[in-house]
Amino acid sequence: MKKTILLAGMLAATIHSYGQDSTKNGTLTISGYAEAYYSYNFAEPANHQAPGFLYSYNKHNELNINMAMVKANYTSDRVRANVGLMTGTYAQYNLAAEPSIFQYVYEANAGVRVGQVWIDAGIMPSHIGFESAIGKDCYTLTRSIMAENTPYYEAGVKATWAPNDQWSFAAMYLNGWQRIKKVDGNQTPSFGTQIVFKPSSKVLLNWSTYIGSDTPDSTRKMRYFNDLYGTFSITDKFSFTAGCDYGLQQKEKGSGDYSSWVSPIIVARYAFTPKFALAGRAEYYADKDGVIIATGTPNGFKTSGFSLNADFTPVNNVMFRIEGRVFDGKDKTFIKQETPKNTNGAITASLAVWF
Repeated sequence: MKKTILLAGMLAATIHSYGQDSTKNGTLTISGYAEAYYSYNFAEPANHQAPGFLYSYNKHNELNINMAMVKANYTSDRVRANVGLMTGTYAQYNLAAEPSIFQYVYEANAGVRVGQVWIDAGIMPSHIGFESAIGKDCYTLTRSIMAENTPYYEAGVKATWAPNDQWSFAAMYLNGWQRIKKVDGNQTPSFGTQIVFKPSSKVLLNWSTYIGSDTPDSTRKMRYFNDLYGTFSITDKFSFTAGCDYGLQQKEKGSGDYSSWVSPIIVARYAFTPKFALAGRAEYYADKDGVIIATGTPNGFKTSGFSLNADFTPVNNVMFRIEGRVFDGKDKTFIKQETPKNTNGAITASLAVWF
């Protein structure tokens, strides 16, 4: 509790200091987001926990908060900064490996523009993937297997150059693969890159990469990762996103043998009216050697997933959603009443409010 109060005080002090000069140097924006949810998993886990590869909306048969966040953003011509504090099951499970004082931090970063290049440093949203931890910004209620098992956040330094409205290039020096605190015994630098191309207002193409190690140097296993996706607004009502992640990791330190994993996905959304929309998702995740999702089964984690959700926005800044989701694995990697199963399913509902 004392750490929560300390963080809240830091945010208040930051907001006050920014607010004093906002009329002179830039604009201060305060925003908030909260999303409550209820999920019923048909495996009926006794510990009320969804399968271990899911970190968001992962509590079974109980009302809970996925994320509640307040954020301050300061922007001027040459300087920008963000401070966001949060709580909820997203924070509890996604930041479980971090020091407790950081488990309430959604982002905390500052940036300065040098010529045409922005230099940002601190804790930032990840440059990998098209899904956000903020549910209202995603087509689907729950996050994909791909999103749940790639970084949601990163800590480091980022340089971004956008020569025009079509192209953006970024390079990062990072503490690791979704790491604020580096792995003990790891002195190996990690790097990321991102290229975004917007040929028109209706199309966005993205290529993000990561190179680094998520193990101590004594057992260093280098990881090489690619994230490719495109978003396409076909009409004012219909849009979709298609993408694929592909990763490689050394099997042993200094080895020329690599484990690999792949995850293709497509998500489509149709807005019948400004207040009502449907979205569907088809995905596949294959990680035979258990680099990211370990199962101990002969074929590793090879699982297809499908979901369908309905979104209803009765008034501005409020969204109610309901989603049905199923998984189908090649091996029996799911548990129902202590019995291994190939399949798993859940129904989830959420209510999000923001300002």
